Amino acid sequence: MAALKSSVLRRALLYVPASSLRFMNKTLHLKSDNVTFDLEDSVTSSEKEKARSNLREWLSATAKPAGVGELAVRINALTTPYAQADIADLAALPNLETIVIPKVNSAADLKFVEDSLRHAAPHRYSPGTEARPIRLIALIESARAVMDLSLICAASPDLTGLIFAAEDFALDLSLTRSPELTEFLYARSAIVTAARAFNLPSAIDLVCTEYQGDGAKERLEKECTSGKGLGFSGKQCIHPSQIMKVQRLFSPSKAEIEWAIRIVIADDKASAMGKGAWTLDGKMIDAPVVGKARDLLNKAVMCGVNLKDAEEIWQHQMPE
Repeated sequence: MAALKSSVLRRALLYVPASSLRFMNKTLHLKSDNVTFDLEDSVTSSEKEKARSNLREWLSATAKPAGVGELAVRINALTTPYAQADIADLAALPNLETIVIPKVNSAADLKFVEDSLRHAAPHRYSPGTEARPIRLIALIESARAVMDLSLICAASPDLTGLIFAAEDFALDLSLTRSPELTEFLYARSAIVTAARAFNLPSAIDLVCTEYQGDGAKERLEKECTSGKGLGFSGKQCIHPSQIMKVQRLFSPSKAEIEWAIRIVIADDKASAMGKGAWTLDGKMIDAPVVGKARDLLNKAVMCGVNLKDAEEIWQHQMPE
């Protein structure tokens, strides 16, 4: 399970309404770490059954798009009459890799989904099987969920990420979303901290609701920078036009990669000299900084970055 978790890369998580075959077919030409077919918010009650049928047929007949890293589905909330059917109808499909669970308020919600999946697709959980268990991502949408994050994160070994749902959280707390997003600072920080504490590879930030108009690109970039600065590993997207910028901004930058390579190369030499702490560019470098540099380079490799040229350029970097 550890290997399964560590291999997950979700810089962009794109929601696609399962009620639209046209939109679903467009994913065949996308490049996105994650595509999440939505059965929840983007689908009206009258279209729920049709959307589930669309998705079952599409996943059964269509190969996983070459440019998509992970195929997921956001099921309906567990408090609705649709969630159980979503799980029962879709869990056994081999192309379905991940389920996004909305409105997770307690550990019991994850336990319920996990038990339902084991019942609907037992072959995925049998010892020695080649089929992988379905990964789970929990949407954190309420004050109660934020207060119970430690219990939620410990509820299932198949949990691989948390998502912050800002609009529902604002509704729960009667907040008004501002451009600065300061009203969400506590919740966002709590989610990132919990994900890290429980070794979950993904902490996915709020949706940028502006995707058209003059200020949309600037707003998206600002939100990505803010989210990355808080420790989020990716961001929800509601339009394909957002994917490229989101994946670029949640990837290590050229300057970050250069910094990390210099740190790692110099640290190897410092260790050979018996130095546990040393200096680079006038700043003290010790074990936590080196660990951050190594983590950053691991993510760069996952993002498809070739480090060889930069490593050759800085091969003679020495600790100061």
